[in-house]
Amino acid sequence: WSGRKWGAQYDDLSLPPPLSIDDEDSDYHQEAYKESYKDRRRRAHTQAEQKRRDAIKRGYDDLQTIVPTCQQQDFSIGSQKLSKAIVLQKTIDYIQFLHKEKKKQEEEVSTLRKDVTALKIMKVNYEQIVKAHQDNPHEGEDQVSDQVKFNVFQGIMDSLFQSFNASISVTSFQELSACVFSWIEEHCKPQTLREIVIGVLHQLKNQLY
Repeated sequence: WSGRKWGAQYDDLSLPPPLSIDDEDSDYHQEAYKESYKDRRRRAHTQAEQKRRDAIKRGYDDLQTIVPTCQQQDFSIGSQKLSKAIVLQKTIDYIQFLHKEKKKQEEEVSTLRKDVTALKIMKVNYEQIVKAHQDNPHEGEDQVSDQVKFNVFQGIMDSLFQSFNASISVTSFQELSACVFSWIEEHCKPQTLREIVIGVLHQLKNQLY
């Protein structure tokens, strides 16, 4: 082999070019960028997790402030801070209590509405009776005596008192009140009162004639 031939042979070899200083700096910056990106993602994840925990903590703090039973002293745990499980259980119990109170108030409102409706009907009837009496103040005075009217009233009241006495309990005022409304709903329906009045009038008619 000659020297020229050796040089040509050497020139034909496919060898990678040597690394320059600029290439080494580029690799360093790429690695630094990758580390910086990972750090940023890690910090963002940490911050998001911290925000989530802070939001949960604020939620539990708000529950303890809103729910009255969470503010009451629990002697079983002393002065220790309420756990999340206890806060949730007390909150559930309080919500169930509110639902029961709401249902109770709705039932009371329904009963009061029925009472108002009944009173309005009675008001209209009494106004008609007063108007009829004003238009004919002397009509029927000689036909029915006060004693007969009292007997009719007494017969109606005696019949009502029998059902009233059988239905009403006087164990407590609360029970008495509940029974009174129940008795009114069951025994003071217009149809029931009509039947009582008709029965009393038939009985009194047989006595008079």
